[in-house]
Amino acid sequence: MSMRTLRSHAGRLALLAVVVLLAATVYAVVVPGRAGAGSDDADWAGTWYAAPVGAEPGGDSARTVRNVVHTSLGGSRARVTVSNLFGNAPLDLRHTTLATVADPARTMRTLTFRGLARVSVPAGGEVVSDPLSFEVPALGDLYVSVYAAGPVTWHPGAQQTSFVAPGAVDRAADPGVFAQVTGAWRYVTALDVQGAGAAAGSVVVFGDSITEGVGSTPGADRRWTDVLAGRLRGPHAALSADSGSGLRAVLNAGIGGNALLARFAGPSGVERFERDALSRAGVRTVVVELGINDLLGGGRDAAALLAGMRELVRVGHARGVRVLGTTLSPCGGVRGCTGSVQRVRESVNSAIRGGGVYDGVVDMDRVLRDPYAPRSLWGPYDSGDRLHPSDAGYLAMGRGVDLGAL
Repeated sequence: MSMRTLRSHAGRLALLAVVVLLAATVYAVVVPGRAGAGSDDADWAGTWYAAPVGAEPGGDSARTVRNVVHTSLGGSRARVTVSNLFGNAPLDLRHTTLATVADPARTMRTLTFRGLARVSVPAGGEVVSDPLSFEVPALGDLYVSVYAAGPVTWHPGAQQTSFVAPGAVDRAADPGVFAQVTGAWRYVTALDVQGAGAAAGSVVVFGDSITEGVGSTPGADRRWTDVLAGRLRGPHAALSADSGSGLRAVLNAGIGGNALLARFAGPSGVERFERDALSRAGVRTVVVELGINDLLGGGRDAAALLAGMRELVRVGHARGVRVLGTTLSPCGGVRGCTGSVQRVRESVNSAIRGGGVYDGVVDMDRVLRDPYAPRSLWGPYDSGDRLHPSDAGYLAMGRGVDLGAL
């Protein structure tokens, strides 16, 4: 063999060694978008959702977040969405696990993304895990534990208790490892299921802090969306089944402080409708609960609010989705709820009740108002701030939805 041939052969071996080394040490970089979602997306339904709100200040150190999520629909396969929507740099997603809260030691499973446990999620992107055979309970609690470093996209008003710990402890079954509690969800924005019940799809409730559940008992799953999910699984579910909807999932897309037209907390409702409502897996119906913050924040134009509501309906119809809407809830006694605000609120509610705005009406104003002072919340339904319902108020809201309309 000539020296030239030997040098050529040695060069090829060196190149091969570099390739092998890179393959052993480099993890995947996933392009922005719903990477990982398969072509059979129609077979999936969301069972839980948390609308991303923003970037957590200073939350980029390596740690494990154990998110506690409450399901609405069960299934035999699961997939999880991890978001870096508000990140200004890549998210190093190092390891993610899924387990039931009831038995984490037995059920703990590692999630992969295009076959890899570790991926880099670019700024503004998200990743969807590979489908995992996993028995997801209906109306049950799961741990979605994320070990990551980098920017944190979060939902700070979870009304749920989750956990945080330093280091790579996402596979730990012992809850004692997590000494720090948190009222926020981090990284994880969606949990979807596949199975017999998924074919009926999901209902997305799209709203503000009243949908988010502010004023309810934290960690007790007493939001009005939880009540609705329970009704869709209970003895009254036949009412929904008779209308062709079956046992649907309920997804909570509420953001505290959010408004229909204004940008008070994240994008306006009109701006985020596609992302947080129409893009949810299996969505068939959306219930809109937005508008009161526009009025309390200074908006006084009933025509503009009604036009925004009709725009959501138009966009929803273009995607084959029914869009129901709630009347604006009472605000008497709240700072900023002046006489002029009340008059605009009543004008908007009158138009909603009269038809021509939404495909159907959920009259939360009538459900929640004081029968003797109809501009205000009824006392037993007031959490204490004159705006957000108590557990009893949220129970009444959930019971006030006509399941047949879904």
